[in-house]
Amino acid sequence: MAEEKTNVMRLLDQRKVPYTPHYYAAPNGAVDGRSVAALLGQDAARVCKTLVTQGTSGRFYVFVVPALGELDLKAAARAAGEKSVEMIKQAQLFPLTGYVHGGCSPLGMKKRFPTFFDQSVEGLETITVSAGRIGAQVEASPADLCALAGGRFAPVAK
Repeated sequence: MAEEKTNVMRLLDQRKVPYTPHYYAAPNGAVDGRSVAALLGQDAARVCKTLVTQGTSGRFYVFVVPALGELDLKAAARAAGEKSVEMIKQAQLFPLTGYVHGGCSPLGMKKRFPTFFDQSVEGLETITVSAGRIGAQVEASPADLCALAGGRFAPVAK
């Protein structure tokens, strides 16, 4: 497998944010966060998935939650100041973000959306998120990733 830099890695390099790249083989395409953690030999509590939602206002929001957790839609709506939010349809993901399912990163989307990292990761030394394509991840400080995404920490996972 080619271990080439992704746009997310280039963005981290450009902003001088320290990170560790990780690569894994995904012969059948997208894999869930638990599987990514196992493939990387990492604690699944530190591997995060990036989820995109749409609020009742029509605005889009990005949530980063531990792979073993799930997005609490009511808490997510509260964090976003929305009456409710719902997951976008998978077919909307690429046109909206530029990323495919299983390779969605909170960094480097086509447009910047309000982004929330679950507060459970705030105190961790590092977390791992998608590097923008299936088979590539980046490990970095949650504070650095959140700052670069223009995000904030909030209780959004259950």
